[in-house]
Amino acid sequence: MQAHDRFYGISDDFRSPYARDRDRIIHSGSFRKLEYKTQVFLNQEGDFFRTRLTHSIEVSQIARSISSQLGLEESLAEAIALAHDLGHTPFGHVGGDELDKQLKLAGFKNGFEHNYQSFRVLTFLEKRYKGFNGLNLSFATLEGVLKHSYPYDKSFLPPEIDKFFKLDTHLSIEAMVVDRADEIAYMSHDIDDGIHSGLISFDTLKESELAQEVLQKVYDEGVSEDEDEMFRYRFSSHFINHLVYSLLEYSKDKVDNSKILSSCISSSQAIPIGFNPELETKIKKLKKILYKELYQHKEIVRKMFAGKKAVEGLFQALMEEPKMLPKYFALQLESRAKHRVIADYIASMSDRYAMSLYNEVFGKL
Repeated sequence: MQAHDRFYGISDDFRSPYARDRDRIIHSGSFRKLEYKTQVFLNQEGDFFRTRLTHSIEVSQIARSISSQLGLEESLAEAIALAHDLGHTPFGHVGGDELDKQLKLAGFKNGFEHNYQSFRVLTFLEKRYKGFNGLNLSFATLEGVLKHSYPYDKSFLPPEIDKFFKLDTHLSIEAMVVDRADEIAYMSHDIDDGIHSGLISFDTLKESELAQEVLQKVYDEGVSEDEDEMFRYRFSSHFINHLVYSLLEYSKDKVDNSKILSSCISSSQAIPIGFNPELETKIKKLKKILYKELYQHKEIVRKMFAGKKAVEGLFQALMEEPKMLPKYFALQLESRAKHRVIADYIASMSDRYAMSLYNEVFGKL
């Protein structure tokens, strides 16, 4: 039973603890806001492109499929996957980097890190019960969100975290699955979105040996590049399947599925979830191509620069005039540091709300 469940009469809940965690995450306000948070392309650029919400759903689907085949706790993997990006700021990683910079300039040495922010959303910022903060999730789900990216950076964590979540141990196997499912999902859909937007082409991707292998599977089906939408769909399908089956083949004999808590897995042990070394090298080379040709494309950089300036401007404006904060955050100023409250508010914003507020305060960006 979870810490506060006895007060709410759900000890006989028909759901497993991790299924209950999943449901609480899905019904949270922070989860809904992911619909309007950037993955790579800003939400207002069209209905086709992925957002943090669709990304989280895709990660969840892949993580569940892998967990099922490895005999792991599917609902735990699903809950971690759905919650893993709740702490992301508007405008993707550039928004988080800018918020980290502004916090450090304001004297908050730990800065901002989105995994820890996701943990804080789940344990503090979401308010769904009268007697306590957070969503009242299980230990394994919270630890999986906190540690899901490996290797995880411990420098941003307050010392008291180590009392509850052993930082000298690996993340749970389910969280490891989510970490790799995250990687598979974003490579696949970023390629799909990049091709659809015209910012990259399959000719460019042919510089990658991994992409060539996947393209050959599409050609073998008799689908040509002239069939634009169908070709992209078949590429994404084969790309995901190729990586998922490769991961299962490499990991199946290394996984001890009798344990789910990371305290059971020493940090001295090798990570049991992954790809064979040759495929890991191919993945790294593909990521370099995506970074150079897509993520650093001038059209993306321009949009992200605008988002970065919006985060910078909002932080400085709210530091100067905190009376602009909504009531929920304004009340926290009585007991918490101003810069931390403002950072939490900005991190909670969707792209369009952040840009709208910036334009209201400073004029159209």
